[in-house]
Amino acid sequence: MPLTVDQLAGYVERDLDADLARWFRDEPQVDIPASIRPVGPFLAKLPRDAATALAGFDRRVRSGTMPAGFLDIYDWSYGFHFAANGCQILDSDYETELSDDDVWSLGADGGGNYYVMLTNGRVAVWFHEEEVIEAETQFDNLDVFLWSVIRCQAVRAGALDLAAVEADFRALGQPGVLAGGTGLLASLS
Repeated sequence: MPLTVDQLAGYVERDLDADLARWFRDEPQVDIPASIRPVGPFLAKLPRDAATALAGFDRRVRSGTMPAGFLDIYDWSYGFHFAANGCQILDSDYETELSDDDVWSLGADGGGNYYVMLTNGRVAVWFHEEEVIEAETQFDNLDVFLWSVIRCQAVRAGALDLAAVEADFRALGQPGVLAGGTGLLASLS
């Protein structure tokens, strides 16, 4: 039976820790300073399920016990202040300007781009060269994003066979996974 987005609801609280321990237990731990801006004001703007997922993720990031091998989470990438660093945030229409109040930076992709959560609960890539949130990089929510990124990195590390998860990636239908050239599957080929 194909995996669905609904089945991944609650992933951060239910399965994230086990997946990180399974594939990334020997990785260095995330270590960000207490001075990183608080997530609370952004949580208040999110739908309930999205706020629950981000609060759980933030708690793990700030705990100092979360493995760092699946996503570039550093003091320069988590809770990033775009405006303070002279960066513009354009929505996917390339016209609508967003602010730091409209996105929360979750980490980086290793190529200078940031994964951001939007106030509607979706996750997307902010491309640093164009300073835009690209539509074809989006995920329905943080649970689906983390499930996908963790498996992608496990495949890349040789800890998981792509054939074991490719059907689930396709069944979930996430542009951030399936988009040619920019999706996670494209990054594995």
